[in-house]
Amino acid sequence: MGVPSSAGARRTGQEQAPKALRAAGLLERLRAKNLDVADWGDLPGAAYRPDPGHPREQNLLEVCGVARQVAGRVGRAPAEGALPLVLGGDCTITLGVLAGLLDVHPDLGLVYFDGDVDLNTPATTSSGIFDGMVMAHVLGGGAAELAGLGPRAPMLPEESVAMFGYNLESGWIDPAERDALGRSSMLKYPLARVREDPPEAAAEALGFLTRRCGGIVVHFDVDVMDFAAADVPHPGGLAPDSAFAALRAFVCDARCAALVVTEFNAERDPDGSLAHELAVRLADAVGARRETRG
Repeated sequence: MGVPSSAGARRTGQEQAPKALRAAGLLERLRAKNLDVADWGDLPGAAYRPDPGHPREQNLLEVCGVARQVAGRVGRAPAEGALPLVLGGDCTITLGVLAGLLDVHPDLGLVYFDGDVDLNTPATTSSGIFDGMVMAHVLGGGAAELAGLGPRAPMLPEESVAMFGYNLESGWIDPAERDALGRSSMLKYPLARVREDPPEAAAEALGFLTRRCGGIVVHFDVDVMDFAAADVPHPGGLAPDSAFAALRAFVCDARCAALVVTEFNAERDPDGSLAHELAVRLADAVGARRETRG
């Protein structure tokens, strides 16, 4: 399913990502891995626009609207026997995925595989962009309209979240976020730890989460990599080979309940070459799930 939205972002471009990945042959590549692929199409688009009237909560109504649509569609996936592959779009769509799956998986967990920690709130943000506040809302903070999207608030307890691959040297993690991260009981796998052995770090994180979680949503933000088409590039991130080695471990776990791909900005990829690379790597990672599970 495509979610062509940059409503929660700081610029346009991410709303074009699902179309770009389709054009790069993602669905055909998934089917070539002998996967049974049902194309749910794309939700209605929502592009970023400046919102000077709400400097700390930019485009809140649009962000909530997109997330509700995501929740409604993803919530029907378990009954259809489907593993949702949700193509964003900005990071706020993960709130919709969680909200949609909680009724089926009340013991849901989350791997937040991201170059950032996204722990700002409207009270601490300097940008007002909800992209940078996703985890704060997962944990029940921030704007009540967004934190309360699901059947409960907070959506997840801290102990059911693994923060994986965040880049403390990127310059994109604010002091308030560092403080919130330090106080939290979430599992913490900073970039330096993941870089040592990505599959081993992924296996360790899964080992902790699966003791308490019956289903796990995997949020994959391409800015965890050193990748030019990320909406906000993070130099010094994981090499793509390393990032996808970890992603493969997460997706192949039997408890994986959804994969969300975010922050690919098609405006940074005018010739489509990076969309092609991402489509190939995603198909390989998801295809490995069938190879592993038979």
